Amino acid sequence: MEKILISACLYGHAVRYDGNDNLVTHPLLDKWKKQGRLVVLCPEISGGLPTPRPPAEIQTDGNVATITGDDATAAFQAGAQAAVALCQQHNIQLALLKENSPSCGSHFIYNGQFDGTRITGQGLAAAALTAHGIKVFSEYQLDELECALNSLEDKT
Repeated sequence: MEKILISACLYGHAVRYDGNDNLVTHPLLDKWKKQGRLVVLCPEISGGLPTPRPPAEIQTDGNVATITGDDATAAFQAGAQAAVALCQQHNIQLALLKENSPSCGSHFIYNGQFDGTRITGQGLAAAALTAHGIKVFSEYQLDELECALNSLEDKT
């Protein structure tokens, strides 16, 4: 059975920078949870960051800075590598990650100015997973994720 990596915040864990979650409720997630497909990870927590923590955004130079000016790049990189390692350990080919996150954004991230402006881009974990051939989807692409899952399972 194919597994799916899921951002811990989408699963309902209170791991966001502000100490909250981003729980997604959807029949597909309920089904996958009952099937035991979901492997839960927060790259930021895995990288050693606390909850709560200052908001962070990817800067134009590719580093990650907090709103207080601290460099958080190493923690975000460590979290990205933890995500890749977990996927390799469980032979995971699909991931459901939180859009807009500096770790998990699959299509959009914030512009690094802490002004709420989104730009096209990937978070560090999403980019690392993509580079390792893992297909990354956001919480807005559950139907596309289901199609990819069905396609993988049709091949087995």
